[in-house]
Amino acid sequence: MPEIAVSLNEAESRYEITSDGALAGFAEFQRRPGMILFIHTEVDPEFQGQGLAAQLAAGALADAVATGDTIVPYCPYINKYLRTHEVPGAKVRFPTAPDGSA
Repeated sequence: MPEIAVSLNEAESRYEITSDGALAGFAEFQRRPGMILFIHTEVDPEFQGQGLAAQLAAGALADAVATGDTIVPYCPYINKYLRTHEVPGAKVRFPTAPDGSA
């Protein structure tokens, strides 16, 4: 099995997931006072189908929870992950869609 690691790359404003040391994907974010806005998540096609997106989301969100910031999931993948998985301690503010729905 490959060695999987999720890490924060603050300089690039993203969490990265590696597989045996190779960059496999990332979750971009923006910081605002008291908030972390997840903007985009991507897994390289070479690494898709291995469950890495879920591992990336879990690691990134656990780290975000540890900061105490409110998570705002603009990224569709992170949004869906938060709606379908328990993330202990997470403070989440789901963005409102342009049509007013959540």
